[in-house]
Amino acid sequence: MQNTDKSAQDHIHDAAATNSRLNWIRAAVLGANDGIVSVAGLVVGVAGATTNKAAIFTAGLAGLVAGALSMAAGEYVSVSSQRDTEKALIKKEIEELEKNPERELAELAKIYEQKGLSRATAKTVAQELTDHDPIKAHLEAEMGINQDELTSPRDAAVASAISFTAGASIPVLAILLPPTSYRVPVTFVAVVLALVLTGYVSATLGQASRRKATVRVVIGGIIAMVVTYGIGTAFGVHI
Repeated sequence: MQNTDKSAQDHIHDAAATNSRLNWIRAAVLGANDGIVSVAGLVVGVAGATTNKAAIFTAGLAGLVAGALSMAAGEYVSVSSQRDTEKALIKKEIEELEKNPERELAELAKIYEQKGLSRATAKTVAQELTDHDPIKAHLEAEMGINQDELTSPRDAAVASAISFTAGASIPVLAILLPPTSYRVPVTFVAVVLALVLTGYVSATLGQASRRKATVRVVIGGIIAMVVTYGIGTAFGVHI
């Protein structure tokens, strides 16, 4: 029985850790995708207006920096709000455990029973986890929160900025490195390949249709580049 209980606990903790890692990876992939599409549209649009390499580089660099800072700021604010909410929930759970520990123990056992454990095993697991660390046991089971591993707003902001920068670097390099006549075609190809990769990875992590997700992302990126290039060509002034 003890081995069964330990196995159940390990499985629950491993699943929580895996979900956390997947969420971070998914956020990084989406951040990179945003960087690819937004900056690709920008540099292709400028390339449609001028062949001046310095102008294209300046626009691409400005878009990359502005986008990365915007993503970082947005992520910092979002995660800070989430962290404040989690802290409030932790405080509330501590108060409930102090007021009525028996009811909380019964609730915890019920959660594990609903996850598929037998009633006897669920009660044993709940009791052992509560004896070891009641706050941690209830937070993880009821809310999916680990009070020792709350998401850091700073880390989230840095990760978001890095992923956006990594994605944005692809169209910037693709538009600058080739000869003038090949800039736009090379950028189109590089961006499409990058979007295929990000679409495939995000769909795999989300257990969605890889084909649909990839096609959707690629079409969106192509439309963005075609529209901005058309605007740049139509309204651009060569000096």
